[in-house]
Amino acid sequence: MPLLEIVQTRQITASIRLDESTAEQIDQYASFLHASADEVVDKALAYVFAKDREFQEFLRTPESARATQSLRIRRAPQNGAAAEPVANPAKTVRAAETVSELRPRS
Repeated sequence: MPLLEIVQTRQITASIRLDESTAEQIDQYASFLHASADEVVDKALAYVFAKDREFQEFLRTPESARATQSLRIRRAPQNGAAAEPVANPAKTVRAAETVSELRPRS
């Protein structure tokens, strides 16, 4: 039985870099779940965040509100407009591309 449950939610787009072996396993797990790589990454991170007690304690501190934004987040184009950076992103982050697109090209 899979450890992750995939449920559709409102998402934003962000670019990330991964180790090649991690990217391969994300693709394999996505295939196993019959889901997208984006959904696997999103749910896996949500699972880790929820299970990490120290992180949950950190979220209750003023320091968590001052965390430096390091993700490259983009808004989806609306009515044919170009994508714009997001000033204050939502808590849930979606990978910008499929994992296979993030791998270095030969």
